[in-house]
Amino acid sequence: MSAKFRVLFLCTGNSCRSQMAEGWARHLRADVIEPYSAGIECHGMNPHAVRVMAEAGVDISGQRSKTVADLGDVQFDCVVTVCGHANEHCPVFPGKAKRLHAGFEDPPRLTKDMPDGEAKLAVYRRVRDEIRAFVESLPGALMGRMVENSGVAAGD
Repeated sequence: MSAKFRVLFLCTGNSCRSQMAEGWARHLRADVIEPYSAGIECHGMNPHAVRVMAEAGVDISGQRSKTVADLGDVQFDCVVTVCGHANEHCPVFPGKAKRLHAGFEDPPRLTKDMPDGEAKLAVYRRVRDEIRAFVESLPGALMGRMVENSGVAAGD
């Protein structure tokens, strides 16, 4: 049997979207994907993300927020940026890593002025479900959408 496809989900703070993507990939595609997540910075785990993922039957409470440097020398097949900031500031990864941008809205930013409650959680649930739909298409969707990791930011 061939090795699993190593995918890094990269976001700004590795607190919400990239954590959800890692959790979904582990839950739905563990047979073909070895998922990782990291951030350009480390912001800690978002409790709302942990909660809405648990509601969907995916426990990400054991995951931890980390930076790319914390991952060591893992050789990735693909780096998926899940936010615009990470896409614009994506580090260059040595080796064969390809890069893909699959942007999702930022629940913490969208809900920063909302009180805790159902309206806030609804935003997290919507983004959670959008990320799930993307992860369900993997790894096939990656093959057709990857770009060479040339060190050039998207849009250049």
